[in-house]
Amino acid sequence: MNNVLEYLEASAAAFPDKIAARDDKISCTYKELLSDARRIGTMLTTKTDIRKPIAVFMDKSVATLKYFMGILYAGCFYVLVDPSFPTARIRQILDVLESDIVITEHSNEEKLKSTGYDKEIIYFEKPLKDTSIQESNEQLMAVRQRLTDTDPVYCNFTSGSTGVPKGVLICHRSVIDFIEQFTKTFHITGEDIIGNQAPFDFDVSVKDIYSTLKTGATLVIIPRSYFMFPNAVVDMLDDHKVTTLIWAVSALCLLNRLHGLKHKAPSHINKILFSGEMMPIKQLNVWRSYYPNAMFVNLYGPTEITCNCTYYILDKAFSEDDRLPMGQAFANERVFLLDDTDNEILTGQTETSGEVCVAGTCLALGYYNNPDASKKAFTPNPLQSKWSETIYRTGDLAYYGADGLLYFAGRKDFQIKHMGHRIELEEIESVLGSVSTVEHACCFFDEKKSKIVAFYAGTADKKEVLDEMRKKVPEYMLPNVLRPLESLPLTKNGKTDRKLLKEIYENQKKG
Repeated sequence: MNNVLEYLEASAAAFPDKIAARDDKISCTYKELLSDARRIGTMLTTKTDIRKPIAVFMDKSVATLKYFMGILYAGCFYVLVDPSFPTARIRQILDVLESDIVITEHSNEEKLKSTGYDKEIIYFEKPLKDTSIQESNEQLMAVRQRLTDTDPVYCNFTSGSTGVPKGVLICHRSVIDFIEQFTKTFHITGEDIIGNQAPFDFDVSVKDIYSTLKTGATLVIIPRSYFMFPNAVVDMLDDHKVTTLIWAVSALCLLNRLHGLKHKAPSHINKILFSGEMMPIKQLNVWRSYYPNAMFVNLYGPTEITCNCTYYILDKAFSEDDRLPMGQAFANERVFLLDDTDNEILTGQTETSGEVCVAGTCLALGYYNNPDASKKAFTPNPLQSKWSETIYRTGDLAYYGADGLLYFAGRKDFQIKHMGHRIELEEIESVLGSVSTVEHACCFFDEKKSKIVAFYAGTADKKEVLDEMRKKVPEYMLPNVLRPLESLPLTKNGKTDRKLLKEIYENQKKG
């Protein structure tokens, strides 16, 4: 198997009239998904060449999924660009991509053009409604014959320390290798109905999409707006008999905090898999009280290793003082710890933390159009001198417990996990420091409260600062705590005294 489209083709052959995906407005069968994707792919082959990025400037929906598959039929790779992002950030992503084509809808046209994009725009409605656009098996076969399993499927953008987002590029081979193990390990089958929470530019959605297509399951796409009204979420899960949730921790916690399960506990859920950040045990236990017989799984892994590299199937009760294990590596993925001198920390060296490193087919191709960042993160394995082997250095710290499982121990650098997203604190500091009335800024992360904390010196008031930042970064990158000071403390070497600022913050919390 060389191409993820083989999943769609096999399921369409086996279950042509089964619902492949539905959102809050429409649904489509596997036969319809395949047919529309092939027509879109044929159309795109006349407009671009293979291995090119095509940006999809749309919210997630059944139509978006059709375009993802159509882009793959054209031999290209898709990039979901969130229309809700600030114009400046959209411009940065499009500048990195240098894409010749953007697919969007008329309601997003003005915002897209405000970024300065001046190349071809395809409005998504036309190819789906224009019956004159027919698939050409000859053209599609010619494209497929030119592709290999190391060609890219998608590119997801994450935060960058320099203030420019980094595009993580993932190939067919990596997706196939992961999804084969993922569906097998957690017994996902054609009987499942998967409730999609994650945005389509977030790699949690990759598990939803390709687990569905591989097994012939059904994907229920829950609109992002529903999560402001949790009753709507649980009603949709219940109405469509959803069995499987592969969600970000922040989404599960949000549903709890807004008392969604008190309104209704959807009765068909039997698998709940979560990732993105540490799951608070208190929140976990609320979910387990509603679903005592469901499989709960803690997943870990950055975007750069194709979704996840470790997992832990919860097999016991946890108290609020316990820590959830990161667990063990997925089959065909090697996960190990390196100390500061690049020596491996072995399983028997319990409680000794080191950087989590990963090797295997799962690794991304690198950061698109960013060789410097790629070389920094994807490096030669210092433990292997006999041949060239690339590893990904996650920047996460972990240690082995007495049970032989891995446990998360924080970050090595200034990258954090917040609301399911990996964020460079340096980028937030850069954007905060660019506010005209801010003279000096410093950020850190309160892990216990899961809050981004920012101190700044300057004349700006908090509202002014946040209003300015909203023009440049998404909401999930805005500081949750914003504290002005006359000046920020410095160390004797003239650097910002982060340690003292953290002490000030802790004292303010106590006060």
